[in-house]
Amino acid sequence: MTAAIYPAKPLPGDRVAILSPSSGLPGILPLPYELGLRRLRDDFGLEPVEYPCTRKMGSTPQERAADIHAAFADPTIKAVIASIGGDDQITVLPHLDRELLRAHPKPFFGYSDNTNLLVFLDRLGIVGYHGGSVMVELGRPGSLHPLTAESLRAALFTRGEYELTPAKDTGSIGGRWEDPRTFEREPDTLPADAWIWHHADRVVEGASWGGNLEILSWLLMADREIRPAEEYAGRVLFLETSEELPSGDEVYRILRNMGERGLLRQFPALLMARAKNWSFEQPLETAAGEAYRAGQRAAVLRALSEYAPDTMAVLDVDFGHTCPQLIIPYGGQVRVDGPARRIVVTY
Repeated sequence: MTAAIYPAKPLPGDRVAILSPSSGLPGILPLPYELGLRRLRDDFGLEPVEYPCTRKMGSTPQERAADIHAAFADPTIKAVIASIGGDDQITVLPHLDRELLRAHPKPFFGYSDNTNLLVFLDRLGIVGYHGGSVMVELGRPGSLHPLTAESLRAALFTRGEYELTPAKDTGSIGGRWEDPRTFEREPDTLPADAWIWHHADRVVEGASWGGNLEILSWLLMADREIRPAEEYAGRVLFLETSEELPSGDEVYRILRNMGERGLLRQFPALLMARAKNWSFEQPLETAAGEAYRAGQRAAVLRALSEYAPDTMAVLDVDFGHTCPQLIIPYGGQVRVDGPARRIVVTY
């Protein structure tokens, strides 16, 4: 695999595209969205630019693809940021113009369902950024979490190595976005458990690949944008799960299928995110939430023991559907230093 391209970074004052490649939730839940836009302007010094589908629920895949094309092709747009995720971005991929995106690389920020576009850009050799949505991270009630703000600022504006810092506090419980009172105070947090290191007797460095586990499973089922297994050899796998709280059994089954495909053993290191363990549909109490995370960790280690017994793993890393959220460069370099217990990414 040839080295990926890191697109040029924006500068304060630059215009950045705000897109909804999945769901047009900004149109019906404006409070976190408008807050996120305001912070982009006031805290990061960027000028957000909206597109026809940004606030439109029910836009077609073709319409959303047109927004992506317009944002990437516009020379005055210096980065592209997703408003939020969703569940049908896979239907947008067939409508994307590979040559247009390859000719106009931009830093793209998103996660969850935006794993689709990150995988697509990775196939084109363009480094993206897993994390940093407008409504969730930038629109967090009270303020951005300091770790999130520091990582996002570094990923947006700087180049070079950045060491990921373990969170001291973490939270999954949120308020209703329809309620203005939600935004009057920061969400409650609990002390964060330390990262868990498995087979941490070596140093692994490689280009990252992965994203949201459920979305990857859909891409694998559709056989869309997935390379032959051998082409992932030596890369660093990173995975996270969503607010739908897939069970430990489901996580194991997806990883088992990746193992049967020959994928898991290609990756000498795996970063597994701290799992979100609360949602309005599954409002788990503290003990049940911890049990859920423990079950997911056990599922990951079981799959590795069966399909990639030599792979080093770090569990409960702070990225994905968790707060604080660290940004992972997608297709960029990641160094996992087991003996030193350090993770260093290259933005």
